[in-house]
Amino acid sequence: MKQGTTIITLDNGYHLWTNTQGQGDIQLLCLHGGPGGNHEYWENFGEELSDLGVQVSMYDQLGSWYSDQPDYSDPEIAKKYLTYDYFLDEVEEVRQKLGLDNFYLIGQSWGGALTMMYALKYGQHLKGAIISSMVDNIEEYVVNVNKCREEALPADAVAYMKQKEAEGNWDDPQYQKYVDVLNAGYVDRKQPASIRHLINTTATPVYNAFQGDNEFVITGKLKEWDIRDQIHNIKVPTLLTFGEHETMPLASARRMARDIPNSRLVTTPNGGHHHMIDNAPVYFDHLKQFIRDVEDGSFNQK
Repeated sequence: MKQGTTIITLDNGYHLWTNTQGQGDIQLLCLHGGPGGNHEYWENFGEELSDLGVQVSMYDQLGSWYSDQPDYSDPEIAKKYLTYDYFLDEVEEVRQKLGLDNFYLIGQSWGGALTMMYALKYGQHLKGAIISSMVDNIEEYVVNVNKCREEALPADAVAYMKQKEAEGNWDDPQYQKYVDVLNAGYVDRKQPASIRHLINTTATPVYNAFQGDNEFVITGKLKEWDIRDQIHNIKVPTLLTFGEHETMPLASARRMARDIPNSRLVTTPNGGHHHMIDNAPVYFDHLKQFIRDVEDGSFNQK
């Protein structure tokens, strides 16, 4: 497979930024979160997994920073492309255009939701699935993020946030300061400078449509996310990896590990939602052990 950056043209005419790193027979495709984030926390995966002979591919989903950004203010475009089905089938089209098969799929947060859906619909193409910091329903997530902010902030700050949310006053400076405190505690605990930008690179129309203003409220399409009754049908070897200090509820992760037949749950100490950055050595140890075990046929014995 071609190394480096390739712009692929989808059948719908839009273009996606893709990048492939590393040499070897093991293939890994990475799905970023958001929705509306980008690939950047995958950039070192080729280097980290090089000793296993893993070829790592990543891409920015439609609307994200390095790929085409449709005019989502057009209701017809938004209706067509801001859907679960669109982003799921986009993964399959990217797989085809990159020539991947019998591959590993890793998804972070929203990308983890896509990974679950992909394993259910297109699992015949997968050797293994890695669900990084994503649960199978949003109801339990909301309970947990409310608990997080009650633990992290004084009662008057929580009340202030709820008031601004009820008003829809998302741009309130004090409200956003509280969001920053929560992000530092549960999302990006390490606060890495390496993936910061001079401007906000989030695809806000995509993020707002699915999530809302920030990680601690759900006002968009993700309110309907619930596949608890389906995950038992994921048959491929599956790694569930979560930070121990993050937005996603670990109780839900433990239940998922029981419900997905061929799965393993690992957690990263001192890790928030982006635990591949917060505690990279532990995160990669878990990921590499999973790949080794699947490759040598011992995963079922774990």
